[in-house]
Amino acid sequence: MTEEPRGLNVSLPRSLFVCIGAYVLAGCAALGVGYALAGRSPILIAAVADVAATCVVFGLSFLYRNSSLYDPYWSVAPVPIAVYWALNPVVSDVNALRQILALVLVTVWSVRLTANWLRRWQGLGHEDWRYTDLRIKMGRAFGLVDLTGIHMFPTIQVFLGCLALYPALSVGTKVLGLLDGIAVTVTAAAIWIEATADKQLHRFATGEKNPGDILAEGLWAYSRHPNYFGEIMFWWGLYLFGLAADPSYWWTIIGPVSMTMMFAFISIPMIDKRSLERRPGYEEHMRRVSACIPWFPKESV
Repeated sequence: MTEEPRGLNVSLPRSLFVCIGAYVLAGCAALGVGYALAGRSPILIAAVADVAATCVVFGLSFLYRNSSLYDPYWSVAPVPIAVYWALNPVVSDVNALRQILALVLVTVWSVRLTANWLRRWQGLGHEDWRYTDLRIKMGRAFGLVDLTGIHMFPTIQVFLGCLALYPALSVGTKVLGLLDGIAVTVTAAAIWIEATADKQLHRFATGEKNPGDILAEGLWAYSRHPNYFGEIMFWWGLYLFGLAADPSYWWTIIGPVSMTMMFAFISIPMIDKRSLERRPGYEEHMRRVSACIPWFPKESV
């Protein structure tokens, strides 16, 4: 039997206060790390600060027995990382326009995704079903799984994805070219796709429907997970920014590749498995509709 969240009787406003406090403390920890490591590599400083901030959020998640407290970290962390690299360039003549474009797009993505989380958040008394299932399955080992799998793994994933921002914000002196235009187009389109998919999902979730109904309208008619497709596209867009700024940082492709693999082999199969258990027609839906990349649905068999 799993323990209930300690925030079960905490009101939504108070839950929000606790959440904001946790992230303020996490930011202070990150600033402390930055001060202690002053003079070191900006990538190293950002990485260690990121881990320190994650540990603070984990501590509060553990205290309230609610790992969903970490959920907004995914969309919040990239902004301070990007701003830090932009304000501490390695060279003096970094292309300012590329910096602005990248920072604006990352900020728009962050604000929208965080607002989407906040709209759905039910407070400290509610925890994501995935974490609740893990608590039940892992028992006493859940603490280690919580720290490494629920907190640190996504932090590492997001940091790897953000690596492509480093050349764009801190070292890239090349003038803007065609690849920058493609980067802007891909990243902006990704934000639009994800926002549209989330809006359609929210309308479906809050509208009138029968038990077992499947969302198969709008973007969801062409992809079972268009929101994930938009998210994957976003990280590839950031990679194009880094490649345009300095091709020698091609190795930052590890970020979008790891993101793609995570969604393809962990997130999508997990959601599909749950839907198969709860929606009788989902198996047929899986046969007809593309898992991620939008495509025309197949005819029913």
